[in-house]
Amino acid sequence: MNTTTADPQEIEQFTRLAEKWWDVEGEFRPLHQLNPARLAYIRDHVAGHFGRDPLAEGPLRRLKLIDIGCGGGLLTEPMRRLGADVTGIDAGAETIEAARRHAEMVGLDIAYHHILPEDMGRERKRYDVVLNMEVVEHVADRALFLETAAKLVKPGGVMIVSTINRTLKSLALAKIGAEFILRWVPAGTHDWRKFVRPSELANELLPHGMDVRDMKGLNYNPVDASWRQSRDLGVNYMIFCTKPAAS
Repeated sequence: MNTTTADPQEIEQFTRLAEKWWDVEGEFRPLHQLNPARLAYIRDHVAGHFGRDPLAEGPLRRLKLIDIGCGGGLLTEPMRRLGADVTGIDAGAETIEAARRHAEMVGLDIAYHHILPEDMGRERKRYDVVLNMEVVEHVADRALFLETAAKLVKPGGVMIVSTINRTLKSLALAKIGAEFILRWVPAGTHDWRKFVRPSELANELLPHGMDVRDMKGLNYNPVDASWRQSRDLGVNYMIFCTKPAAS
């Protein structure tokens, strides 16, 4: 069994792209396009869970949020703008440094750390909101990663996970199509064998006190190059889960 969630090959691949996270026409263009749909899902579900108006100014104000595998901060920065007290962590030192520089450049106060989630757990910090967005398909040990992430959720808190389903459709679109035909992402970005079915993800989270409350697919519209929430979980999908409040 692995004793770490870090996959050296995955870290090396993303480290090589550390300076390109905020290039909207570069290798991370798909994430920039994906962001509006992801942000709306996070904002609406987190605000709803905590009894907030998602359209109010600063709907996540005073909530403590951690973005695991934050990369260059594409989600971390919008979460801070929504009012959350935000921590971003990543396994890549160069990636974290790039995220820190960008946050400073745009004047956002975000706590960035080059640290693995299992090491955050040893510090006994807990968060109202834990984000795992496009991360689980890149870790060395998914079971350890999910256990560690669940421990970071406060009683009464929430976790949102987005990843890719392991289907023939995802093999055709998210792997072969995205990497070799459309060249949306560099070849080798994904290993189809590490994609995870929604039922597997839900069952692996359940023993750690996390209950799945919602699932939504993400579908790409080539007409306007945008992503929309969908009932189709065949490729990209997100789940919203909660941890019971302490009795």
